[in-house]
Amino acid sequence: MGDLSKLKLNCLAIGSLPHDNLNKAMSLVEECFRNIPFWPQLAKVNKNEDMIIQFLENMPSFFIGKDYLDTEYDEFFEDLENFFMDYEEILADINSPVIEKYAVTEDFSSSFPEFLKLIKKHKPDFAKGQIVGPFTLATTLVDKDGKCAFYDETLREIIVKTLTLKALWQIREIKRANPDTTPIIFIDEPSISQLGTSAFVTISQEEVLDMFMEVSDVIKNAGALSAIHCCGKCDWAVPIKSGVNIINLDAYSFAQNLSLFKDDVKHFLSRGGKIAWGVVPTLDKEALEAADIDVLTKKFTNAVKFLTDKGIDEKLIIENSLISPSCGAGSLSVELAEKAMNLTRDLSEILKKRY
Repeated sequence: MGDLSKLKLNCLAIGSLPHDNLNKAMSLVEECFRNIPFWPQLAKVNKNEDMIIQFLENMPSFFIGKDYLDTEYDEFFEDLENFFMDYEEILADINSPVIEKYAVTEDFSSSFPEFLKLIKKHKPDFAKGQIVGPFTLATTLVDKDGKCAFYDETLREIIVKTLTLKALWQIREIKRANPDTTPIIFIDEPSISQLGTSAFVTISQEEVLDMFMEVSDVIKNAGALSAIHCCGKCDWAVPIKSGVNIINLDAYSFAQNLSLFKDDVKHFLSRGGKIAWGVVPTLDKEALEAADIDVLTKKFTNAVKFLTDKGIDEKLIIENSLISPSCGAGSLSVELAEKAMNLTRDLSEILKKRY
């Protein structure tokens, strides 16, 4: 595991970019996120890079071209048995050749091979990968009757374990590119902002917590850091209790929401947990157009103040803070996305000097 103090006020990015040119996208990654490079999801290069589709490759029950998960084909139970055997083998040895079955191939990520080249070139202390969150995926996918996959225990387990394997494959590849780079795997969970609402009234926090813990524990046991990203208001006690190393929020719009969970946050920071403050707005185009370093510095200061006003020590917060955009930039114009990435880097550099 790398020196976590090197994360202080460093910048990292969230998933997607709007570029239709791979080289231009990766040049932006190299320019703005050399300390913590990431592999962007480029849905305009390939529609399979949509965050829901991207991690379904070789998952039992998933077939390209079908809009539901199919458990009624003839070989399903044989496939399922092999899948569980593969899972146990890979958990026992991340270098097992079987892990290649669960790669994120170039058909589903054009940027991943280029990301590995950046790691080999710059040998960063940290590098960021991502998976779609198991709750978001399990509440988006449906069975052939249109029922949410979350409510089918078998499908739910397949989803959790598939995503875990996709995370492990990324960890292995990052470590192969440079053994001294610590992988950070983000679990992208936009849908947990809906947990507890009428949409998911029958789903308990405990069920969701179990999913997060299973994925996060495996990531950490493999020598990586685990993180959860949610770009809406949510019950932050759930990600925090899952044991992840980093939580990432839209701190441009919802910083005050985090302070509602002050006791959880204080405990989280005290055990070395990190907050990645998404203070650069990517979900509000007008706000991004108007944003400059002064505006964003004030946003960060105010976000920290929401916690210090609740009695959490400022030094503890700053020592465990990172800077990020509020969410992915895939829905923006290329020009605005590049502005967001440059602002993220510049804000990080200014805050490092200040603190």
